[in-house]
Amino acid sequence: MYKEQRNFENLNKRMFPGVGQFDIPALDKAIYNVDNWISFNYARGCEDPGQHGIHFFIDDYQFMRVWKNPDAYLEMLKKFQAVCTPDFSTYTDFPKAIQIYNHYRKHWLGAYWQENGIKVIPTISWSDEQSFEWCFDGEPVGGMVAVSSVGTQANKETARLFDAGYTEMMRRLKPSHVIMYGNIPPSCTGNIIPVRAFTAKWRDD
Repeated sequence: MYKEQRNFENLNKRMFPGVGQFDIPALDKAIYNVDNWISFNYARGCEDPGQHGIHFFIDDYQFMRVWKNPDAYLEMLKKFQAVCTPDFSTYTDFPKAIQIYNHYRKHWLGAYWQENGIKVIPTISWSDEQSFEWCFDGEPVGGMVAVSSVGTQANKETARLFDAGYTEMMRRLKPSHVIMYGNIPPSCTGNIIPVRAFTAKWRDD
C-alpha cells in the first residue's frame, strides 16, 4: 500500500524522454487563438471556459496543487482555449537546484497536459545569464510562448536581466507570438500579444 501511494515526483504516472543535461521533458510547438486570459485561481469558477485561456502568473502557492495532484485538474483544463505552463519561480536568489527543479516541474506538467489533450502554451522564464544553460531546454522553436514582465522593471539590474533573457529567448526559440503579461518594456521585439495584469485591469475598469 505504501509503495502504491508514493508519488516519486509524478514519475509513477509518466516518465518522459528528456532533453539537455537535466532531462527536461520537451513540449510540442503550439499556436492558438485565445479570446481572453484569466489566472488559474479563477479557473474553477469560470462559467465560459471555451472563451478563455489560463495563465499561471500568480504566486506559486496558488497553483502548487496541479503538481501535487495533476489528474484532478485534467478535465477542467481541457475546457479552456489554451493553458500556459505553470510559472514556477526561478528567482536569482534561489539555489540553482531549486531553479532547475522548478523548470523541470513546469515541463513535466506541460508534457503531461499535452499528452492528455490540453492545448498548452509554453511559459518561458529565466533568472540570470547562468540560467541560459538550461532554462530553454524542452521549449519548442517557432511556436507561441508566454512571458511575464511583472516586477522585472523595479530597478536597472532586474530590467537588464529581463532584457538579456528576452533577447536570448528570441534568438533561440524564434517564437511566432509572445504573450506578454504586464507592461511591455520598450526593448522587447517580436509579435507581442499584451495581457494586462489583474490589478491593472481592475484599476482601469
